[in-house]
Amino acid sequence: MVLGVGGGIAAYKVCELLRRLTESGHRVRVVPTAEALRFVGEPTWAALSGQPVATGVWDGVHEVPHVRIGQEADLVFVAPATANIMARAAAGLADDLLTNTLLTARCPVVFAPAMHTEMWEHPATQANVATLRSRGAVVLDPAVGRLTGADTGRGRLPEPSELFEAARLVLRRGAAAPDLAGRRVVVSAGGTREAVDPVRFLGNHSSGKQGYALARTAAARGADVTLVAANVSLPDPAGVRVVRAGSAVELAEAMEAERVGADVIVMSAAVADFRPVASAASKIKKSPGATPAPIELAENPDILAGLVASRDAEGLAQTVVGFAAETDDVIANGRAKLARKGCDLLVVNQVGGGRAFGTEDNQAVILGSDGSAVDVPTGPKEDLADRVWDLVLPRLG
Repeated sequence: MVLGVGGGIAAYKVCELLRRLTESGHRVRVVPTAEALRFVGEPTWAALSGQPVATGVWDGVHEVPHVRIGQEADLVFVAPATANIMARAAAGLADDLLTNTLLTARCPVVFAPAMHTEMWEHPATQANVATLRSRGAVVLDPAVGRLTGADTGRGRLPEPSELFEAARLVLRRGAAAPDLAGRRVVVSAGGTREAVDPVRFLGNHSSGKQGYALARTAAARGADVTLVAANVSLPDPAGVRVVRAGSAVELAEAMEAERVGADVIVMSAAVADFRPVASAASKIKKSPGATPAPIELAENPDILAGLVASRDAEGLAQTVVGFAAETDDVIANGRAKLARKGCDLLVVNQVGGGRAFGTEDNQAVILGSDGSAVDVPTGPKEDLADRVWDLVLPRLG
């Protein structure tokens, strides 16, 4: 693969991305711009990649590097992708080795932008991003956080571990086009917590890993992804906007706000069915020999059914996907839930006994409102995620 490095302060973070790529077995050719070499020098890129660093079109002319490097790549990943690089790429300029490589590449191309918020939000940059995406490139949205100096906002380069995951997922799809490009996707993940007192809560074992896999794979397939995360201790996926929620009521409010304009809604979060009617203001103390006071419960909103009802009431062409975690009678309970909720697809998996919750693997049966049933055998959670998107695509208008 080709790792194009732009002239931004975030270039130092790309050293860690390069290390992860080479240690996982990829052969990486680094193509830095002249400005990038002002931040991280050529010897560093050569030492980390184990490959000669191509810096100009006049280096090794007999090998025609401005053509060969792009032709031989399985992936071109540009990080940090500055406003300048994306403007030149959108215009089709070929004034250095990296832009020549982008023009000759016939493999997937990923841009990981990093710049100040004002530059990212400028209409010119947004127009260039739209142009690159329309041509089949995957342009990841930048993260929100600390920028150069004391500034904070959207424009931060995602963490190297998440950039690595983005690269891996795009490579995993080979030459397949980003088939979710232009689609807005909202995914919920994690498990809700219902406060009993300031210390204790009613919750569940959901880690959020399946929801995060759905968000990552959707981003790798070109979608505009919003992830509503409930009590998850995972790094934000690269190119994904993350909204935080805690309780079931908070999750319902967040999903109701984010569903507007979405093409696909995936409710993979594990939502508590009940919450305490009242949460104690102070920690509940135990008294030796005393019987604990019972906790009166109230029913939480049915978020999945509510999203379907809102869609139907407004006549929207949204595809809604639900999840069902079952311990027994998996298919029968799943079909009953699918009919009750009214969603288009329901992913049903058996949980307990070390299955599903907190693991790296998952297996499921995906039930369709048309009566279909697709079995997904045990495998990485991203396999199940990709299968969900494969089944969503034909249902999109």
